[in-house]
Amino acid sequence: MQTTAESLSGVIDATAPLELSLVVPIFNEEESVGPLVERICAAMTRYPERWELILVDDGSTDATLVNARTYVGRKGLSLKIVALQRNFGQTAAMQAGIDTATGRLIATMDGDLQNDPNDIPGMVAELERRELDLLVGWRKNRQDGLLLRKVPSWCANYLIGRITGVKLHDYGCSLKIYRASIIKQVKLMGEMHRFIPAWVAGVVPSSRIGEMVVTHHARQHGQSKYGISRTFRVILDLLSVMFFMRYKARPGHFFGSLGLGLGGLSALILIYLFFDKFIMGNDIGTRPMLMVGVVLLLSSVQLITTGILAEMIARTYYRDDDSPNYIVQKIFDGSENA
Repeated sequence: MQTTAESLSGVIDATAPLELSLVVPIFNEEESVGPLVERICAAMTRYPERWELILVDDGSTDATLVNARTYVGRKGLSLKIVALQRNFGQTAAMQAGIDTATGRLIATMDGDLQNDPNDIPGMVAELERRELDLLVGWRKNRQDGLLLRKVPSWCANYLIGRITGVKLHDYGCSLKIYRASIIKQVKLMGEMHRFIPAWVAGVVPSSRIGEMVVTHHARQHGQSKYGISRTFRVILDLLSVMFFMRYKARPGHFFGSLGLGLGGLSALILIYLFFDKFIMGNDIGTRPMLMVGVVLLLSSVQLITTGILAEMIARTYYRDDDSPNYIVQKIFDGSENA
Protein backbone atom coordinates (compact mmCIF):
# COMPACT_ATOMS: atom_id res chain seq x y z
CA MET A 1 0.00 0.00 0.00
CA GLN A 2 1.37 3.40 -0.96
CA THR A 3 1.85 6.17 1.57
CA THR A 4 0.37 9.60 1.02
CA ALA A 5 3.72 10.93 -0.17
CA GLU A 6 4.13 8.12 -2.70
CA SER A 7 0.64 8.66 -4.09
CA LEU A 8 1.63 12.13 -5.22
CA SER A 9 3.96 10.80 -7.88
CA GLY A 10 2.99 11.70 -11.40
CA VAL A 11 0.34 14.23 -10.40
CA ILE A 12 2.55 17.29 -10.91
CA ASP A 13 5.04 17.83 -13.72
CA ALA A 14 8.50 17.61 -12.14
CA THR A 15 9.86 20.06 -14.73
CA ALA A 16 7.33 22.78 -13.85
CA PRO A 17 8.63 25.87 -12.03
CA LEU A 18 8.71 25.49 -8.25
CA GLU A 19 5.76 27.50 -6.98
CA LEU A 20 5.74 26.97 -3.20
CA SER A 21 8.33 26.20 -0.54
CA LEU A 22 6.94 25.05 2.81
CA VAL A 23 9.38 25.78 5.66
CA VAL A 24 8.92 23.99 9.00
CA PRO A 25 11.40 24.51 11.88
CA ILE A 26 11.48 21.49 14.21
CA PHE A 27 13.15 20.94 17.56
CA ASN A 28 12.79 17.76 19.62
CA GLU A 29 9.63 16.66 17.81
CA GLU A 30 10.49 12.98 17.34
CA GLU A 31 6.89 11.87 17.83
CA SER A 32 5.39 14.61 15.67
CA VAL A 33 7.69 14.75 12.64
CA GLY A 34 6.34 11.58 10.96
CA PRO A 35 2.64 12.48 11.27
CA LEU A 36 3.59 16.05 10.28
CA VAL A 37 5.07 14.99 6.93
CA GLU A 38 2.14 12.68 6.21
CA ARG A 39 -0.41 15.40 6.98
CA ILE A 40 1.42 17.91 4.81
CA CYS A 41 1.52 15.47 1.90
CA ALA A 42 -2.18 14.69 2.30
CA ALA A 43 -3.10 18.37 2.47
CA MET A 44 -0.99 19.34 -0.53
CA THR A 45 -2.77 16.89 -2.83
CA ARG A 46 -5.24 19.77 -3.27
CA TYR A 47 -2.45 22.12 -4.39
CA PRO A 48 -2.11 21.95 -8.19
CA GLU A 49 1.39 23.43 -8.50
CA ARG A 50 4.86 22.08 -7.81
CA TRP A 51 6.00 22.47 -4.21
CA GLU A 52 8.79 21.45 -1.85
CA LEU A 53 9.02 20.77 1.87
CA ILE A 54 11.96 22.10 3.90
CA LEU A 55 12.36 20.79 7.44
CA VAL A 56 14.89 22.70 9.53
CA ASP A 57 16.19 20.62 12.43
CA ASP A 58 17.22 23.17 15.04
CA GLY A 59 19.79 21.02 16.82
CA SER A 60 17.36 18.41 18.15
CA THR A 61 18.75 16.13 20.87
CA ASP A 62 16.26 13.31 20.33
CA ALA A 63 15.41 11.17 17.28
CA THR A 64 13.77 14.01 15.33
CA LEU A 65 16.44 14.15 12.63
CA VAL A 66 16.63 10.38 12.31
CA ASN A 67 12.86 10.09 11.93
CA ALA A 68 12.72 12.94 9.43
CA ARG A 69 15.45 11.42 7.25
CA THR A 70 13.31 8.35 6.60
CA TYR A 71 11.22 10.53 4.28
CA VAL A 72 14.16 11.82 2.22
CA GLY A 73 13.98 10.48 -1.32
CA ARG A 74 10.37 9.34 -0.90
CA LYS A 75 8.72 9.09 -4.29
CA GLY A 76 6.51 12.06 -5.06
CA LEU A 77 7.90 14.18 -2.22
CA SER A 78 10.46 16.93 -2.75
CA LEU A 79 12.00 17.14 0.73
CA LYS A 80 15.07 18.90 2.05
CA ILE A 81 16.21 18.65 5.67
CA VAL A 82 18.47 21.47 6.86
CA ALA A 83 20.29 20.21 9.95
CA LEU A 84 21.70 23.06 12.03
CA GLN A 85 24.88 22.51 14.01
CA ARG A 86 23.21 23.35 17.33
CA ASN A 87 20.04 24.91 18.68
CA PHE A 88 19.95 28.49 17.38
CA GLY A 89 16.29 29.22 18.15
CA GLN A 90 13.14 29.32 16.05
CA THR A 91 13.94 32.62 14.36
CA ALA A 92 17.33 31.45 13.08
CA ALA A 93 15.84 28.11 12.01
CA MET A 94 13.12 29.92 10.09
CA GLN A 95 15.73 32.15 8.45
CA ALA A 96 17.73 29.07 7.41
CA GLY A 97 14.64 27.58 5.80
CA ILE A 98 13.77 30.79 3.99
CA ASP A 99 17.33 31.09 2.68
CA THR A 100 17.16 27.51 1.40
CA ALA A 101 13.72 27.91 -0.21
CA THR A 102 13.56 28.34 -3.99
CA GLY A 103 9.80 28.64 -4.54
CA ARG A 104 8.05 31.78 -5.75
CA LEU A 105 5.96 31.66 -2.57
CA ILE A 106 7.08 30.58 0.90
CA ALA A 107 4.85 29.14 3.59
CA THR A 108 5.91 28.67 7.20
CA MET A 109 4.31 26.65 9.96
CA ASP A 110 5.16 25.03 13.30
CA GLY A 111 6.25 21.42 13.53
CA ASP A 112 4.16 20.45 16.57
CA LEU A 113 0.97 19.55 14.62
CA GLN A 114 -0.94 22.52 16.05
CA ASN A 115 -1.04 24.33 12.70
CA ASP A 116 -3.17 22.57 10.09
CA PRO A 117 -1.50 22.14 6.66
CA ASN A 118 -4.96 21.79 5.11
CA ASP A 119 -5.20 25.60 5.38
CA ILE A 120 -2.18 26.16 3.11
CA PRO A 121 -3.79 25.75 -0.36
CA GLY A 122 -6.63 28.06 0.64
CA MET A 123 -4.22 30.62 2.06
CA VAL A 124 -2.16 30.61 -1.13
CA ALA A 125 -5.31 31.19 -3.18
CA GLU A 126 -6.39 34.00 -0.82
CA LEU A 127 -2.98 35.69 -1.03
CA GLU A 128 -3.16 35.67 -4.81
CA ARG A 129 -6.79 36.78 -4.90
CA ARG A 130 -6.15 39.77 -2.65
CA GLU A 131 -2.74 40.49 -4.26
CA LEU A 132 -0.98 40.48 -0.90
CA ASP A 133 2.70 40.06 -0.09
CA LEU A 134 2.05 38.41 3.28
CA LEU A 135 -0.97 36.51 4.56
CA VAL A 136 -0.96 35.73 8.29
CA GLY A 137 -2.96 32.95 9.93
CA TRP A 138 -5.41 33.93 12.68
CA ARG A 139 -5.98 31.23 15.30
CA LYS A 140 -9.45 32.48 16.14
CA ASN A 141 -10.31 29.34 18.11
CA ARG A 142 -6.93 28.80 19.69
CA GLN A 143 -6.48 25.48 21.50
CA ASP A 144 -4.13 26.67 24.25
CA GLY A 145 -4.30 27.48 27.96
CA LEU A 146 -6.11 30.70 28.83
CA LEU A 147 -3.86 32.30 31.45
CA LEU A 148 -0.44 31.11 30.29
CA ARG A 149 -0.89 31.38 26.52
CA LYS A 150 -4.03 33.21 25.39
CA VAL A 151 -4.08 36.23 27.73
CA PRO A 152 -0.38 37.11 27.23
CA SER A 153 -0.86 36.65 23.48
CA TRP A 154 -3.88 38.98 23.40
CA CYS A 155 -1.94 41.65 25.29
CA ALA A 156 1.08 41.26 23.04
CA ASN A 157 -1.01 41.44 19.86
CA TYR A 158 -2.65 44.65 21.06
CA LEU A 159 0.65 46.30 21.97
CA ILE A 160 2.35 45.22 18.75
CA GLY A 161 -0.53 46.56 16.67
CA ARG A 162 -0.52 49.89 18.50
CA ILE A 163 3.23 50.39 18.24
CA THR A 164 3.89 49.06 14.75
CA GLY A 165 0.66 50.23 13.10
CA VAL A 166 0.08 46.78 11.55
CA LYS A 167 -3.31 45.70 12.89
CA LEU A 168 -3.56 41.92 13.15
CA HIS A 169 -5.41 39.63 15.53
CA ASP A 170 -2.64 37.05 15.84
CA TYR A 171 1.01 37.99 15.41
CA GLY A 172 2.22 34.74 16.97
CA CYS A 173 0.75 32.31 14.46
CA SER A 174 3.58 30.65 12.53
CA LEU A 175 1.29 29.70 9.65
CA LYS A 176 2.03 32.42 7.10
CA ILE A 177 2.33 32.74 3.32
CA TYR A 178 4.90 35.13 1.82
CA ARG A 179 6.05 36.19 -1.58
CA ALA A 180 9.65 34.98 -1.59
CA SER A 181 10.91 38.17 -3.22
CA ILE A 182 9.61 40.14 -0.21
CA ILE A 183 10.52 37.95 2.77
CA LYS A 184 14.05 37.43 1.42
CA GLN A 185 14.56 41.18 1.83
CA VAL A 186 13.97 40.82 5.59
CA LYS A 187 16.73 39.47 7.83
CA LEU A 188 15.35 37.78 10.93
CA MET A 189 17.41 38.08 14.10
CA GLY A 190 17.12 37.31 17.81
CA GLU A 191 13.61 36.05 18.61
CA MET A 192 11.91 38.33 16.13
CA HIS A 193 9.88 35.70 14.26
CA ARG A 194 6.70 36.81 16.04
CA PHE A 195 7.21 40.33 14.65
CA ILE A 196 7.63 39.31 11.01
CA PRO A 197 4.57 41.31 9.84
CA ALA A 198 6.13 44.43 11.39
CA TRP A 199 9.44 43.80 9.62
CA VAL A 200 7.65 43.14 6.33
CA ALA A 201 5.78 46.43 6.80
CA GLY A 202 9.19 48.10 6.57
CA VAL A 203 9.54 46.72 3.04
CA VAL A 204 5.98 46.97 1.66
CA PRO A 205 2.87 49.01 2.60
CA SER A 206 0.85 47.53 5.46
CA SER A 207 -2.11 47.36 3.05
CA ARG A 208 -0.35 44.41 1.38
CA ILE A 209 -0.39 42.44 4.64
CA GLY A 210 -3.56 40.52 5.48
CA GLU A 211 -4.85 37.76 7.71
CA MET A 212 -7.13 34.76 7.40
CA VAL A 213 -8.80 32.53 9.99
CA VAL A 214 -7.05 29.16 10.24
CA THR A 215 -7.55 25.94 12.17
CA HIS A 216 -5.61 25.37 15.37
CA HIS A 217 -5.17 22.03 17.13
CA ALA A 218 -4.15 21.18 20.68
CA ARG A 219 -0.63 19.81 21.05
CA GLN A 220 -0.66 16.01 20.76
CA HIS A 221 2.94 15.02 21.46
CA GLY A 222 5.78 16.40 23.55
CA GLN A 223 5.54 19.66 25.44
CA SER A 224 5.51 23.33 24.55
CA LYS A 225 8.87 25.07 24.22
CA TYR A 226 7.34 28.29 25.56
CA GLY A 227 6.23 29.41 29.01
CA ILE A 228 5.07 32.53 30.78
CA SER A 229 8.66 33.86 30.67
CA ARG A 230 8.15 34.45 26.94
CA THR A 231 5.87 37.40 27.82
CA PHE A 232 8.77 39.39 29.24
CA ARG A 233 10.95 38.64 26.22
CA VAL A 234 8.14 39.80 23.95
CA ILE A 235 8.05 43.16 25.74
CA LEU A 236 11.79 43.64 25.30
CA ASP A 237 11.62 42.54 21.67
CA LEU A 238 8.72 44.92 21.09
CA LEU A 239 10.83 47.85 22.30
CA SER A 240 13.56 46.76 19.90
CA VAL A 241 11.07 46.53 17.03
CA MET A 242 9.76 50.01 17.79
CA PHE A 243 13.29 51.41 17.75
CA PHE A 244 14.33 49.66 14.54
CA MET A 245 11.12 50.53 12.67
CA ARG A 246 11.35 54.22 13.51
CA TYR A 247 15.04 54.91 13.95
CA LYS A 248 16.98 52.13 12.24
CA ALA A 249 18.41 54.45 9.59
CA ARG A 250 18.64 57.49 11.90
CA PRO A 251 19.42 56.39 15.47
CA GLY A 252 20.99 59.77 16.12
CA HIS A 253 17.51 61.30 16.02
CA PHE A 254 16.34 59.02 18.84
CA PHE A 255 19.27 59.58 21.18
CA GLY A 256 19.67 63.19 20.06
CA SER A 257 16.04 64.02 20.84
CA LEU A 258 16.38 62.60 24.34
CA GLY A 259 19.67 64.41 24.79
CA LEU A 260 18.29 67.75 23.63
CA GLY A 261 15.25 67.33 25.87
CA LEU A 262 17.37 66.69 28.95
CA GLY A 263 19.77 69.44 27.88
CA GLY A 264 16.91 71.93 27.63
CA LEU A 265 15.64 70.99 31.08
CA SER A 266 19.17 71.26 32.45
CA ALA A 267 19.58 74.70 30.88
CA LEU A 268 16.38 75.96 32.53
CA ILE A 269 17.52 74.70 35.93
CA LEU A 270 21.03 76.15 35.63
CA ILE A 271 19.77 79.52 34.33
CA TYR A 272 17.40 79.73 37.28
CA LEU A 273 20.22 78.89 39.70
CA PHE A 274 22.51 81.42 38.00
CA PHE A 275 19.86 84.10 38.50
CA ASP A 276 19.30 83.01 42.11
CA LYS A 277 23.04 83.07 42.85
CA PHE A 278 24.29 86.19 41.11
CA ILE A 279 21.17 88.36 41.05
CA MET A 280 19.38 87.38 44.24
CA GLY A 281 22.57 86.60 46.16
CA ASN A 282 21.40 83.24 47.55
CA ASP A 283 23.70 80.34 48.30
CA ILE A 284 23.13 77.42 45.89
CA GLY A 285 26.11 75.20 46.76
CA THR A 286 24.12 72.77 48.89
CA ARG A 287 20.88 72.78 46.89
CA PRO A 288 19.82 69.45 45.35
CA MET A 289 18.61 71.31 42.27
CA LEU A 290 22.21 72.13 41.36
CA MET A 291 23.13 68.43 41.38
CA VAL A 292 20.04 67.61 39.29
CA GLY A 293 20.96 70.28 36.74
CA VAL A 294 24.55 69.05 36.43
CA VAL A 295 23.47 65.39 36.10
CA LEU A 296 20.94 66.33 33.40
CA LEU A 297 23.62 68.28 31.54
CA LEU A 298 26.04 65.34 31.63
CA SER A 299 23.27 62.96 30.57
CA SER A 300 22.41 65.24 27.67
CA VAL A 301 26.00 65.28 26.44
CA GLN A 302 26.24 61.50 26.80
CA LEU A 303 23.03 60.85 24.86
CA ILE A 304 24.00 63.20 22.04
CA THR A 305 27.43 61.59 21.70
CA THR A 306 25.78 58.14 21.85
CA GLY A 307 23.54 59.25 18.99
CA ILE A 308 26.55 60.25 16.92
CA LEU A 309 28.21 56.88 17.59
CA ALA A 310 24.95 55.10 16.73
CA GLU A 311 24.81 56.94 13.40
CA MET A 312 28.35 55.77 12.63
CA ILE A 313 27.44 52.17 13.56
CA ALA A 314 24.30 52.38 11.40
CA ARG A 315 26.39 53.42 8.41
CA THR A 316 28.62 50.40 9.04
CA TYR A 317 25.56 48.16 9.40
CA TYR A 318 24.42 48.95 5.88
CA ARG A 319 27.84 47.92 4.56
CA ASP A 320 28.34 44.78 6.66
CA ASP A 321 28.49 41.29 5.24
CA ASP A 322 25.38 39.16 5.07
CA SER A 323 26.70 36.44 7.37
CA PRO A 324 23.81 34.27 8.62
CA ASN A 325 22.78 33.91 12.26
CA TYR A 326 22.94 30.12 12.04
CA ILE A 327 25.39 27.37 11.02
CA VAL A 328 24.23 24.54 8.75
CA GLN A 329 25.82 21.20 9.56
CA LYS A 330 24.38 19.35 6.57
CA ILE A 331 21.50 19.41 4.11
CA PHE A 332 19.76 16.11 3.39
CA ASP A 333 17.88 16.07 0.07
CA GLY A 334 18.53 12.58 -1.24
CA SER A 335 21.49 13.60 -3.45
CA GLU A 336 23.99 12.28 -0.88
CA ASN A 337 22.69 8.79 -1.60
CA ALA A 338 22.80 9.13 -5.36
